[in-house]
Amino acid sequence: MHVTLLGVPDVVSEELERALQAEALAVECRRVPLQRHALPQVVPPGLVVLWDPGDALEAMRCTCQRLASLGSLSRTCLVVLTDRDETGREALLLSGASECIGPEGERWSPQLLEITRRMGVPVRSGVSSGPVGSSRVPPERALQTLLAATTADLGHDFFRTLVKQLAEAFRVTCTMVGEMNAGQDSIHTLAFWSQGSFQENVTYPLRGTPCYNAVACSICHYADDVSQHFPEDLMLTDMGLRGYLGAALRSAKGEVIGVLAILHEQQLEAGELDFSLLGAFAARAGAELERIRAHAELERTRDFLRNTLDALPDPLFVRDRAHRWVMVNAAFRELMGQPSEELLGRSTTDFLPSREAQTYWLQDEHALASGLPDESELSFTDHAGLPRTLLTRRAVFPGADGKPALVSVIRDLTERKRLETQLRLADRMASMGTLAAGVAHEINNPLAYISSNLSFLGEQLSRAELSPEALTELSEVVAETQEGAGRVRSIVQDLKTFARPDEELRGPVNVHQVIDGALRLVRNELLRQNTQVERTLDPVPAVLGNESRLGQVLVNLLVNALQAFPERRATANRIRIAARRVGARQVVLEIEDNGSGMSPEVMQRIFDPFFTTKPVGVGTGLGLAICHTIIQSMGGQIDVHSTPGKGTTFLLSLSVYQEDEDEEGPVQIAQDPTSSRPRIYG
Repeated sequence: MHVTLLGVPDVVSEELERALQAEALAVECRRVPLQRHALPQVVPPGLVVLWDPGDALEAMRCTCQRLASLGSLSRTCLVVLTDRDETGREALLLSGASECIGPEGERWSPQLLEITRRMGVPVRSGVSSGPVGSSRVPPERALQTLLAATTADLGHDFFRTLVKQLAEAFRVTCTMVGEMNAGQDSIHTLAFWSQGSFQENVTYPLRGTPCYNAVACSICHYADDVSQHFPEDLMLTDMGLRGYLGAALRSAKGEVIGVLAILHEQQLEAGELDFSLLGAFAARAGAELERIRAHAELERTRDFLRNTLDALPDPLFVRDRAHRWVMVNAAFRELMGQPSEELLGRSTTDFLPSREAQTYWLQDEHALASGLPDESELSFTDHAGLPRTLLTRRAVFPGADGKPALVSVIRDLTERKRLETQLRLADRMASMGTLAAGVAHEINNPLAYISSNLSFLGEQLSRAELSPEALTELSEVVAETQEGAGRVRSIVQDLKTFARPDEELRGPVNVHQVIDGALRLVRNELLRQNTQVERTLDPVPAVLGNESRLGQVLVNLLVNALQAFPERRATANRIRIAARRVGARQVVLEIEDNGSGMSPEVMQRIFDPFFTTKPVGVGTGLGLAICHTIIQSMGGQIDVHSTPGKGTTFLLSLSVYQEDEDEEGPVQIAQDPTSSRPRIYG
């Protein structure tokens, strides 16, 4: 019999060991110091002797309850050595103690020997016995075999190797390892070795089975007649199994997640080494099961993330610090026209023209180096060779290797750009409609005297002879006619420039020239309202932009200024246009009027599409929204401040053109996300 002495003083332990050995009642006697907060994790079958130091009764009761829960229900006898009175002993018995004994004189062994004899467990001399009718593999060899077998495999192959080697080491009929199901009421076998072959997909109920006790007590042992203890367990009866030894599999948090068990058709004795072996492999199996669960959860999380990213309609990708794609979604694969296998681990330079690839590389490198979010609007040639305009938003985050990684979301602006172009052209045509009468008047005046002069020339040239004085007059008439034709030509040229189809190309723009053209187009409206125009035009360099678009913006702002004048004396109407250089890279244009001004509420919405304070049929509400878009697309900024009753000033900030800006194609400038809206001042 195996005897465990828990917290028994050395003097008493020596007495008990001598008595048990003299009667040949103990194969192994182990002393274990008892600490209230560190009880043994497993109590093996046999005799467990607990010393009562005489502390508070409640503390001793808790110790008995805990030890009773750890022991094998059928094969452990918990004996308490105590000096307590009858009431105290009864309380300990109710808490799980099998027996409570006191000393006879100064000796504790007589009553303990009586209890041991009463237990009647047959003992064989020598080492711990194995199953009846078979010889056990030596423990050292069994341990070596199991360790070699269970360190070579991972995953479910580990469990198959484990149960097979356990069956051979213990020379038993069946071995199995099972995982707790979600309801905690059954286990599903991960590997089940029975009578020389594997049994697949066996679900084993817990309640009414020895595995239930293994889960409850961490380890459970029935040397014989296990089916009689669990008559509801039909597997035990059907397979004729008699012995059972099982241990619970636990997670790192101590939760029971499965069971490892060996079963035999003959009597199954187990010693201290057997419990240690089974406990060690139960711990290893629990760790492997938890690893498999964690890996499965990781796979589910990865699939969920991949499906989520693929569901996004916008292209998305993640780059590492070396600018290689490490994650792409379905929309990005479609944009590139390549599968994941072709994209992952490669970079933009492998797929795009060198110019575009270099531009994207520089933008990404700036974000990775600075660690700041960024966005840019760039041209892109797709896999079909078609040009597109893409808005790319970037953000930096720590990668798996600790280095910065870049996530980018792409918005295809190609269709929006087309619609914006149509809106701009529609706005120009609307402006042309507003200015049509004035333009016609501007053309009609020079045409009238051109026609009159041509009639006069015809009459004079029809005469037979012309005097020198008449020739001088005719020369003056021709000069006046040419001047009138020049005025018509200038007006037509301004109209052509203003109504020119939208172009994406940008280059140097003469600001003074654009201002003069815009003033000529609205000249008749200025004269009709007798508006004074003040021009303060400093010498400024060419700006980066588009001539027709900038002209459209100035015409819109001038028309708005004319429409903002209240009903009053026309001589009070004034518009001031100024151009000046600010710093080395900026040119600022100011368009100021002394009209009715705007309230703060109106100012907050003036750049919103379709917002207008004009009567129905007079304004569409698109003019200022388009002006804002045009200036922003040129890399500039439009600001405004206004005072009700005093007037409004618009400021256009434009970049100075540099010789090396662009000589081959469209110039694209990254936009600062913080300046995506104009600034408004009260």
